[in-house]
Amino acid sequence: MKDNVPYKIYLTEDEMPKAWYNIKADMKEQHDPFLHPGTGKPCVREDMLPIFCGELVDQELNDTDRFIPIPEDIRSFYRMYRPSPVVRAYCLEQKLGTPAKIYYKFEGSNTSGSHKLNSAAAQCYYAKKQGLKGVSTETGAGQWGTALAMACAYFGMELKVYMVKISAEQKPARRAVMETYGASVTPSPSDTTDAGRKILAAHPGTGGSLGCAISEAIEFAVKNEGYRYVLGSVLDHVVLHQSVIGLEAKTALDKYGVYPDVIIGCAGGGSNLGGLMSAYMADKLTGKADPQFIAVEPASCPSLTRGRYAYDFGDTAGVTPFMRMYTIGSGYIPAPNHAGGLRYHGMSPILTKLYHDGYISARAVGQSKVFEAATLFARCEGTLPAPESSHAIHAAIEEAMKCKQTGETKTILFGLSGTGYFDMTAYQQYNSGSMTDYIPTDAELEENFKTLPKIPGVQ
Repeated sequence: MKDNVPYKIYLTEDEMPKAWYNIKADMKEQHDPFLHPGTGKPCVREDMLPIFCGELVDQELNDTDRFIPIPEDIRSFYRMYRPSPVVRAYCLEQKLGTPAKIYYKFEGSNTSGSHKLNSAAAQCYYAKKQGLKGVSTETGAGQWGTALAMACAYFGMELKVYMVKISAEQKPARRAVMETYGASVTPSPSDTTDAGRKILAAHPGTGGSLGCAISEAIEFAVKNEGYRYVLGSVLDHVVLHQSVIGLEAKTALDKYGVYPDVIIGCAGGGSNLGGLMSAYMADKLTGKADPQFIAVEPASCPSLTRGRYAYDFGDTAGVTPFMRMYTIGSGYIPAPNHAGGLRYHGMSPILTKLYHDGYISARAVGQSKVFEAATLFARCEGTLPAPESSHAIHAAIEEAMKCKQTGETKTILFGLSGTGYFDMTAYQQYNSGSMTDYIPTDAELEENFKTLPKIPGVQ
């Protein structure tokens, strides 16, 4: 222990959040509304009910209530693995020789190995409460599918998962865990849906994308009575559920008088960073403090750093509402890098708006650099991080080394959103020197931008 701060800061069960924080209630301007793909008009509750659970729709549209109570059944589920610790990375600080103080919020200490369980439990609870038979979903690297499978087993729900094909091939153990919990898993794109067959016809042999898997999962939900679709990131209600991460982190650090100068999270769809930054963004939006927020994304799928601020579909087949977000085009099929949970073409509307308005900065990193940071972290701190989380580790190291150069003693908080024990193929490639980096050219992105939907009167 140094600075009177222990290696791990734990909360008691009584200190767990009793309500989720709704960041939209404090935003100066709301993000643009979802638009109905048929009419081009803003979506209303009735438009979304055939796809999503009713109470989740209500949370999605709620931009006035700062706090939304967490039902006791969900809090009871959370107690199996929450509260999760905030860890002082003393060994990493020593290795880097930096005056910076580095903390991370560790969300990997549950069966799914990631933060995804926070929203999976909530969405399954509301589906069960509505009397549904089951839910369908997509998954990239498999963290979301694993979390949802665990939650569905707990609440007695059926689950149909469409797993991005390249991830299913890279991580067969993830599929085995989902199936152990009772889920039915299909690599996507598949020939089991109209959307999948259409995508395969246009892109023979493709490894798929989250956009492809979303298309298939929505089609399954719409065509099967008693099912609804649930999403693991992007949407406002998912960011809401993940606010438990930031709320816990702030409560833990407040105990020791610690307030971060820089808050860093990996960003694919936005749920992890949105959750981690929630309580601190509340301070920034209300003028109480001015921390820096950094979103870190893969260079192979750079929605924030190289995308367009535009309305786009949330899926490849074009069946979702139009969402205004930073996007590289819903038809973009990313390179098969190992950060599967970050291979999404667009960014959460909430994070999009905050980024567009200057509250968040962003940077993109190639996967070799990401695994270099992951390996250093594992050797110092003892936990093998997920490839997704390692994007945040890379940026945290960069910020700490800046402090070494300037002598500043900044406090850095990053999200260790999950563990990498199902990602050994990726680590083997890095260790053997066979890992490659892919960065799309401007010309490739321009071709995808040409396919952005044209909405009369909007874009």
